[in-house]
Amino acid sequence: MSINRKLSTQFDTIASVLEVMGANAFKINANRRVARIIKEYPTDLAEFAGDKKGLTSIEGIGSGSADRILEFIDTGQINELTQLASEIPEGLIDLLEVPGLGPKTVRRFWQEAEVTSLDELRKAISDGRLESLPRFGTKKIENISDSLAFMEASGDRMRLGTALPIAESLIETLLQVPGTRKIEYAGSLRRGRETIGDIDLLAVSDDPDALAEAFTTGPDVIKILAQGKTKCSVRLERGVQIDLRMIEDSAFGAALMYFTGSKEHNVELRERAIKAGQRLNEYGLFPDDGGEGTPQSRGIQPVASRTEEDIYEALELPWQPPELREQRDSAEDPPPPLVTTDAIRAELHAHTNASDGVMTLRELVEQAKSRGYHTIAVTDHSKSSGQANGLSPDRLRAHIDAIHEINDEIKGIRVLAGSEVDILADGRLDYDDELLARLDIVVASPHAALTQDSKKATSRLLAAIEHPLVHIIGHPTGRIINKREGLSPDMPRLFESAVEHDTVMEINANPLRLDLRDTHVRLAVEMGCQIAINTDSHRPEDFDLLRYGILTARRGRLGPKQCINAWTARKLHSWLAGKRS
Repeated sequence: MSINRKLSTQFDTIASVLEVMGANAFKINANRRVARIIKEYPTDLAEFAGDKKGLTSIEGIGSGSADRILEFIDTGQINELTQLASEIPEGLIDLLEVPGLGPKTVRRFWQEAEVTSLDELRKAISDGRLESLPRFGTKKIENISDSLAFMEASGDRMRLGTALPIAESLIETLLQVPGTRKIEYAGSLRRGRETIGDIDLLAVSDDPDALAEAFTTGPDVIKILAQGKTKCSVRLERGVQIDLRMIEDSAFGAALMYFTGSKEHNVELRERAIKAGQRLNEYGLFPDDGGEGTPQSRGIQPVASRTEEDIYEALELPWQPPELREQRDSAEDPPPPLVTTDAIRAELHAHTNASDGVMTLRELVEQAKSRGYHTIAVTDHSKSSGQANGLSPDRLRAHIDAIHEINDEIKGIRVLAGSEVDILADGRLDYDDELLARLDIVVASPHAALTQDSKKATSRLLAAIEHPLVHIIGHPTGRIINKREGLSPDMPRLFESAVEHDTVMEINANPLRLDLRDTHVRLAVEMGCQIAINTDSHRPEDFDLLRYGILTARRGRLGPKQCINAWTARKLHSWLAGKRS
């Protein structure tokens, strides 16, 4: 597993601590710049162990930064951060995790209100201490209190986009253990929930002891919670708990169904079995002979157990995709056709290095073409997104010309000249209509003023939905999972207007966002709204984030007919043109 993310976090934390301490801006910004370079570097920096010259050949990494990277590769820590952290109260670093509290604000709390921990912050809110600080009115303090509550409500749950690669990497490693025949992940991860409490793995092995030994002695394991013949539990360095269960192959389907859940889905299936004179547990579906104890302990043979499909069929129920096994879904309802990754034929929200992406225009187009897409939309940021190097009107005009040129040059894919245009706080768009009309596609997204009340947020987004030159509303709430709640507009009103104006709502597949969220998607589908699933790609590997958007879409019961990325080129381009007319 790449160390780049951990390294990037170390440099980012150094910058934040320096800012809390009041260090000079140059040193702070230098560390943040290195953090960004490391985060976006395409290969694992661990490959540079002992190679300082190689590290300094990377643009933006100087001699001092290279030394700290080498230190981390060698020891797993950076002494400078340890030293800096010792010079401030320990709890200040925890305060930096509160959504909306930047280093400068944390410094003010420390210096002016003696707030040095999360507990002290709660006390300062309740005893009125923060109100004595200049420019800290009631509304601002309420926002801080809400952020604290939101952070606490998120708990220790890990984002889907973090948990799934961990599970897949571990499975790949454990499958190399002699005797291991199959391993699958289950639980909320298999159901595609946006956050995961822990990771459940189910395995079939001819040598359970060898598999258990490999699992509990992995390089990322920091604590063994349990180790036995049928179950092992460990905690990884990243804080996640992983449970491994060794299952007989003949009962694998029953175990997979049981440990996938949800609890409510399992209860519904067990009640169905009882009504049919049967008993269902993690070992299989058994005839109920009225005996004491579990059927398998008394030698009763299961009616079905080897596969999930066998059990559903024996219960006279349609097989349910894991994404539809929540409380809101009925096991008796035949599942609708659901969109799949293979169905996607277009990416309609992507960035180049003209704004804040790392790919050139040509690299972006070639990346989309290599994935078999018939269309790629180039949608770099608009002028108000200064932090994302948004394009001025003149830069956008030149960009449109460049996109048209490469569209003429590269065959086999249609390249659309577009923009991700900011929806300003009052609902206006970031470019005038004359310039927007020159674009093939407009994705309008909120990026600022994301704490607006519901009424203002609804009005703001409705204005964009109703704008005749807007095709897609990108990440409509602007939320960041576990970090920022984002806007809370009246979703039914938005979807109703989107249907009326033939405007598409986006599922942003980036696992930090997954916005629209699954419950929104379900409502939009029921109301007849068209949906786009876009990766918001900034770098080549971001195209692989599509699967998270697909999982969210499937949880919302989205089929390929309502997903514009799954349309044929003719249908998609006809809609794009027809929307304008």
